[in-house]
Amino acid sequence: MLHRIVAGALALAVPFAIPAAGHAQEKVLKAVMHADVRVIDPIWTTQTIANIHGMLVYDTLFGNDSDLKPHPQMVGKYEISPDKLVYTFTLRDGLKFHDGSPVTSNDVIPSLRRWAARDGVGGRLFSFVEKLEAIDAKTFRMTLNKPYGMVLESLGKTNSSVPVIMRAQEAATDPQQQVKEAIGSGPFRFAKEQWVPGSKAIYLKNPDYVPRPGNEPASSFAGSKFPGVDRLELIWIPDSQTAMQALIAGEIDFFEAPNIDFLPILSRARGVKLEKTGKLDSTLGMIRLNHLHPPFNNPKARQAMYHLIKQEDFLRAVVGNPEYYKQCFSFFTCGSPLTHPTGIAALKDYNPKKALQLMREAGYNGEPITVLQATDHVTITPATQVLIQAMRDAGLNVDAQSMDWGSVVSRRTKKEPPAQGGWNIFVTTTGGVGSSNPVLHTWLGGTCDKALTGWPCDAKIEELRNAYAFAQTDAEKKAAAMAVDERAAEVVTYVPFGQWSVPIAYRQDRIENVVTNTGLAVLWNIRRK
Repeated sequence: MLHRIVAGALALAVPFAIPAAGHAQEKVLKAVMHADVRVIDPIWTTQTIANIHGMLVYDTLFGNDSDLKPHPQMVGKYEISPDKLVYTFTLRDGLKFHDGSPVTSNDVIPSLRRWAARDGVGGRLFSFVEKLEAIDAKTFRMTLNKPYGMVLESLGKTNSSVPVIMRAQEAATDPQQQVKEAIGSGPFRFAKEQWVPGSKAIYLKNPDYVPRPGNEPASSFAGSKFPGVDRLELIWIPDSQTAMQALIAGEIDFFEAPNIDFLPILSRARGVKLEKTGKLDSTLGMIRLNHLHPPFNNPKARQAMYHLIKQEDFLRAVVGNPEYYKQCFSFFTCGSPLTHPTGIAALKDYNPKKALQLMREAGYNGEPITVLQATDHVTITPATQVLIQAMRDAGLNVDAQSMDWGSVVSRRTKKEPPAQGGWNIFVTTTGGVGSSNPVLHTWLGGTCDKALTGWPCDAKIEELRNAYAFAQTDAEKKAAAMAVDERAAEVVTYVPFGQWSVPIAYRQDRIENVVTNTGLAVLWNIRRK
């Protein structure tokens, strides 16, 4: 049976064969990611691939390691006042943008403000920022009105959206509008003229990149990083079987999201290595509801959706092999210290009749419910198909709008009613590391128009998330996290449908020094052997 699968994959791989001519003298890394690069502004969107792109092109002030502990990145030194209200940062020497201009405090300040206007973690941090000012070209000061305990962790976050530092002219762009240029100070330059959406995105080594001194060990976003190859090609191959065979045939070097069904084949392939992405190497599945428009502006309608979710059905469709998935009835990553011991009770009660009854009690009269149905995403596509079928089985009127994932990402930002180009539901995922912390888990936010797409609005959940950030003991943090989990279940910030782990696959006979990170794949530091 396996030989037929491989043979079929080989036949499919032929059209995607990637010629080496033209770059024979370059060290080239060819990677297939989980999605195509369609958006180049990592602040404007939470799309994972856009933030992977962002971390290649830009740099950050701090980087969190695999234990979520922050370490300086662009920052050379910093001081915190005894009352923990004043943070003074000084940039490292030699930082330059790709156009040759120096990185200054006047670039940092608008970049952080733009990030805070779009990102839940940034918005929470800046709700306690009284003043952010430049002291000189390399030094800036952040003054708080309360001793907020998550300043450095927020600046070093490893999940979308990442607080990248842009040039002042891009950072001045309206946060609701996309930046059109990608000129950062990170390890790679974006070759925009070679970018072909739907096919490939090209990144070239930044010869002026200045790594952190001392060869600090790389861990997630922390430590020394450098451009290990001359040219990085993110190649879009939507068919997982084709991508698998391209890796086996040596046409690509790195495969971010191999299909679970193909892991036995890859584990036996000569020169290929499967590797876990971190200590909490899980992806969490979520169903996001639009809180602005009927029927899900009514909390009872949102709660009704719990009774339509049989997590096992979703996980079988997305992953298939139970060795790699688990049901999880908490908003925090199962297996992390803050997982709720009892979880969301309603999510354990699969009952389509009850779901329909609650929807009707919420005022639903059979109006169409617009679901954004991604057609080309390795996990979101099958999960959305399961959701649509469950809704229809319950008697709900589903208006499934089919489109590629890039189009879903664009449309989900629209606040108009569904009939005017908006939406009611989309399916997405998030990383297990950031989702293990109430503050860094941005999809839990209830900051109304400043929340992530879906726009939950709940002051209580924000108070509880703040309580976690100000907690002084582990017991206080645990209690605050449990309260956040319980309140999120009432508000229904989203509907979880389980979690899973998929290892990355790469040619260990051709590349080395791979830095693993759950959520946003890390592609710097990789060298060709």
